[in-house]
Amino acid sequence: MKLSMMKGFSFGLTSGIITTLGLIIGLHSSTHSPLAVISGILVIAISDALSDAFGIHMSEESEDEHTNREIWEATAATFLSKFIFASTFIAPVLLLPLQMAIVASAAWGLSLIAVLSFHLARRQGARPHRVMAEHLAITLFVILMAHEIGDWIATLGLG
Repeated sequence: MKLSMMKGFSFGLTSGIITTLGLIIGLHSSTHSPLAVISGILVIAISDALSDAFGIHMSEESEDEHTNREIWEATAATFLSKFIFASTFIAPVLLLPLQMAIVASAAWGLSLIAVLSFHLARRQGARPHRVMAEHLAITLFVILMAHEIGDWIATLGLG
C-alpha cells in the first residue's frame, strides 16, 4: 500500500474507532437511548470523517513534500476509512439490546485496534505485543473516560 494511502487509512481507522467508541459509550452512559447512540454514530461517520480528511489534507499540504495526488490519496483514504469503520458500529445497536451492543462495539473496536497495531508493528520491525498493549491502553482510557463523563452528565438531570 502506498504511504499516502497507509497514512490516511491508519489515521481514519484509528480515529473512527476511538472517536466512535468514546461517543457511543458516553451517550449510552448519559442517555441509555439507542436513538441518541445511532444519531451520534451517523454524525461521527459523516461530519468527523470530513473534518479529519480535511485535517489530513491540510497537514500533508503543510509539509510541502507531497504531490497533489499523494495529498488527495491521503485525504480520500482518511475519509473512507473513518466513514466505513465508524459506520460499522451501527449494526450492533440495530441488532442487539443496547447494553449488549455497547459491549459488542467495544470488543469490535478493540479487536480492530489490535489488528492494525500488530500489522504496523510487524511492518516497522517493532515488538507487536508492546505496540498493541500501548494502543489498546489508549483506547481503553478513552472508553473509561467517556463512560465516566456520560455518568456525570446523567447526574446533572438535564433531560
